[in-house]
Amino acid sequence: MALGLLPRSRTRNISTNANPLSSKEAASYDSKHEKTLNKLIEEIRERVEFIGADWVDDDDEAGDDGEVQSENAQTKTGLAASEMHAYQGNLCVPDDPSPAAFATPEFSNFDVAAVGLGFHHFDDPSLAARRLAERLKTGVFLVILDFFSHDKMDASHPASSTVTHHGFSEEQIRGIFEQAGVGKDFALEKMAVVFNISKDSGEVRRNLFMARGTKA
Repeated sequence: MALGLLPRSRTRNISTNANPLSSKEAASYDSKHEKTLNKLIEEIRERVEFIGADWVDDDDEAGDDGEVQSENAQTKTGLAASEMHAYQGNLCVPDDPSPAAFATPEFSNFDVAAVGLGFHHFDDPSLAARRLAERLKTGVFLVILDFFSHDKMDASHPASSTVTHHGFSEEQIRGIFEQAGVGKDFALEKMAVVFNISKDSGEVRRNLFMARGTKA
């Protein structure tokens, strides 16, 4: 899954080495959940003040209507292709706090660190939060979007082998933020968007939260 580090006016996605979905499942994920994901993107955009970062509009490549004219991910993010980058590495190895892939200065002093629907795939979410917090400026923000606690996923589900945590309670997330040094001004809100997940017994609804905290 992706750990998204968002410096001002640009986005960098840093992938961990969490167990991937099957290629078939991964290839169809966006289309399978397209309506839900689009609603989630809209809701995240509505919560920029809740996140608290000093957002900067970048319209260098905007059209006459002020919106970036692009396709697919560009349309969804509002960023031009030149502003989107992906780097692969692993920030979650306990005895390697500064992996070579992220050792250069450009991977430090971020304004926001965000993990979207990835925490439940990490073996050690607390370690992931600490490693992200280490790369933040003082006074800025860690943001986590994930599921509230839920029943265990069916073993027959294609993604079951990649899930290490079956959601989180508010108390768990608050503790993770505090231990990582980003517990100042902690806040957590329930998202309106709900994921419908298929199970042998039928579909179940899973609720999402967005949590944020400030690095002291």
